[in-house]
This record gives sequence, structure tokens and C-alpha cells, in this order.
Amino acid sequence: MTAPTKTPSDRSDLHGPVIDWFTEHARDLPWRRPTAGPWGVMVSEFMLQQTPVSRVLPVYEQWLARWPRPADLAKEAPGEAVRAWGRLGYPRRALRLHGAAVAITERHGGDVPTGHAQLLALPGIGEYTAAAVASFAYGQRHAVLDTNVRRVFARAVTGVQYPPNATTAAERKLARTLLPEQDSTAARWAAASMELGALVCTAKSEECHRCPIAAMCAWRLAGKPAHEGPPRRGQTYAGTDRQVRGKLLAVLRDATGPVPQAALDRVWDEPVQRARALDGLVDDGLVEPLAGGLYRLPAS
Repeated sequence: MTAPTKTPSDRSDLHGPVIDWFTEHARDLPWRRPTAGPWGVMVSEFMLQQTPVSRVLPVYEQWLARWPRPADLAKEAPGEAVRAWGRLGYPRRALRLHGAAVAITERHGGDVPTGHAQLLALPGIGEYTAAAVASFAYGQRHAVLDTNVRRVFARAVTGVQYPPNATTAAERKLARTLLPEQDSTAARWAAASMELGALVCTAKSEECHRCPIAAMCAWRLAGKPAHEGPPRRGQTYAGTDRQVRGKLLAVLRDATGPVPQAALDRVWDEPVQRARALDGLVDDGLVEPLAGGLYRLPAS
């Protein structure tokens, strides 16, 4: 049975209920406050990729206290960004954020650019981050498609339980179709639909009784058909190269100077995997090898 799908003429009915719900239920997060500014929004977007809010909050606060403007971070060695990243995971994000800060300082006088194309031209910034910063920091009209938004749209409009594993052209087209015409309303819609996916229309335990658009949700109206697409990717960590990389980086972050190979060897017993993880860190620019078998976080 094909799930009912809203027509373009009535999709605007979603905007009011979701935005009103957001006004009442949005979390008070530091990057949503006016004091955060565009740089605070950008930092949050880098940190929140694949990382829950609860883990981001303390690192975000420390980061902005130390580097309140892009130029403050740009003056530091990239290794300091990796050190301050702590255990957020996916530490290449720290290097990309440092690179973006350098480019902002050199190209834009230290101010996060307002234009979507200018944001997209910064190193380490893709379509999602450029749209998110333009929308959340500057109130512009852009489709902001993170996992939570994609799930809300998949269920409410398309009538399926989960979106595809990777963002598709059809999803981007749908997101553009759903955008309110007014810039400020579109920016509010982007934040509201994201929060709805994070708090109510969650991946495993959706709370339809709390959803402001449950009565219009195509997936719910179809009887919540089970997911029929490719298996959803699970995330594993224990025993993976990611875990080994994290342990190696932890030693380097805690050190005040270069670290000998022997100190790194102690973090993981399996030598082949340990060497592969260390080589990967060096290739990614997260670790800098020195003469005499010493290693450190990148200095330049």
C-alpha cells in the first residue's frame, strides 16, 4: 500500500505547528543565544556532527572561552585545536575548524562571512554546514538537512520510517519545496524541524503523542510501515581503528612535549592495528612524526 503523501499546496500546513512547538519546547542551548554570534554557531555545527549535545556542551564552552573569535584560534598551532577537541571524536573536525578560522581571518577580516557561497568556499565546510551557518547565524533561507530533519521529512511527508543512508537529490528537492518563502520563517523552520527530530521524532522511540504534526504525518497515517530499504548503518567502536586512534591521540593530548614511540605502543597490544592507526593519524595531519621516533600534535 502506498503511503499518503502531502501535495505541495498543503505542505505549508506543517510550518505553523512545528514552529509554534519549537517556540515552546526548544532547548536553551548556548549556540542559539544572540551572544553566540556567527562564530559560536559555526563552532557548534562542527562539534555537533555525529556527536550528541550532552558531550558537546562542556567542550563548546571551553572552546569559546579560549577562542572567542576566529582570529584567536587562527593564531594557535593546529595541534592546539586537536588538544582542545578532547574526546568529542572524529578529531579531523578540529583541524578543519582551525583551517576555516585561518581562512576567515585571512580572507574576511576575522568575521564569519554571510554569503552561502563564501561559507562553502571555506576549507572543511560542506553544503550542510554552509547552509546551517547561513540559516542559524544570519537568518537566511536555506534547506538545512541533518539526520534529524531528514527523518522528520521522511516520515511526515514521504511516509517512510527512515530516510536513505546518504542524502539524495530527491530529499534536497523536497527540503527546498518545504521551505517557507520568508527568510526569517525559513530559518526558524530549519531550527524547529531539526529540534523536532532530535526530541520527538527520534530514530528508535518516536513520541507521536507529543508531535505537533502527528495528525498530518504520512507515515503515521499509513500505519507506521516498517523500514524496507537497505539496512541502517550501525556504529561500532570497541576494537576498531577508531578506538585505537582515540587512545593514541589521548596520549599526545595529555603530553606537554613530543612523545616517544614506546609510550604510544603501550596503549594497544596488537602491533599491526596500532601501526595502521598511527599511520592513519599521520596521513590525516593529526599527528606529526619527528626525528628519533618521537610524535606530537601538529605544530603547523
